[in-house]
Amino acid sequence: MTTVATHPRQHRASRLVLLAVLVTVVSAAFAPVGAARTDASTSAAVRIWTIHYTAHNGLVRTAYVILPAWYGPEHNPPLPLVISPHGRAANGLQNADYWDAMPAVGRFAVICPDGMGRTLALYSYGDPGQVDDLARMPGFATKALPWLRIDRSRIYALGSSMGGQETLLLVARHPELLAGAAAMDSVTDLALRYRQIPGEELRDMMSREVGGTPQTAPGAYAARSAFLQASRIASSRVPLQIWWSTKDRIVINQQSQSGALYTAIRQLDPCASVSDYVGSWAHSTEMRAHALLPIALSGFGLLPRAYMQLPDDVRHDTAPQCSAA
Repeated sequence: MTTVATHPRQHRASRLVLLAVLVTVVSAAFAPVGAARTDASTSAAVRIWTIHYTAHNGLVRTAYVILPAWYGPEHNPPLPLVISPHGRAANGLQNADYWDAMPAVGRFAVICPDGMGRTLALYSYGDPGQVDDLARMPGFATKALPWLRIDRSRIYALGSSMGGQETLLLVARHPELLAGAAAMDSVTDLALRYRQIPGEELRDMMSREVGGTPQTAPGAYAARSAFLQASRIASSRVPLQIWWSTKDRIVINQQSQSGALYTAIRQLDPCASVSDYVGSWAHSTEMRAHALLPIALSGFGLLPRAYMQLPDDVRHDTAPQCSAA
């Protein structure tokens, strides 16, 4: 467990100051000769490119590619890429807002697709077709932006809530794609989540997307549940961060969701490259540039090590150091 002595609000303020300073330095250092320098504001530090792609069911969908403002057709070194699926009822552009100026600080790209489920657009709930579309995002991005160069050895996935669910399923289905993944406040057992949902409206929406209830379509729920694919995740060798909150009021009892997946992976492979981050934040609020998202990114080397200090109210368990056989 790593701790810092600062108050949470002081910790947030110092991180924002550091972000502003680093954006200024990075923008100046990597701006091409003759180009206007960017300042520390989000709008000036990064640029969001809107692209379109054809989803697994043939529908045209929108995705948003976040790049440092200095990056473009005339200045395009290879960049790491983060695939970031959105949460339930959100869209790609809303998800893009969470990243603020971090792609400029770390010199990486982010793609935030609107996504498409089996039948619903913003409620895909880990549909296998949607997860396969996530795996195709690097190709979709470079097809739409031919000058974009992606470092194919450094592709990551990171999402929260439903986006975390789909991140975990991407690890299970396409481990060869990823150099790392972080899943935050995720549903890992969709049938359990169905039973935990208060009210009929959300349950009806889930059953419409999945194709039935857990009783009538158990296989469809299993296909969308990372917990039931824990063996694939454990054997994937993809470095994985699992973030969850003991005070989550949306995905309730996270111990039975993200916590249960972490325990299962540990039991399957004590040396698996998986880390557990446990705190008491409100649902998905950790996935913000001013919150804990920079710590997750620094764990993959996408941001400077200065971001790696955890607040003292976050518990961090890491894999043991296992020697190679």
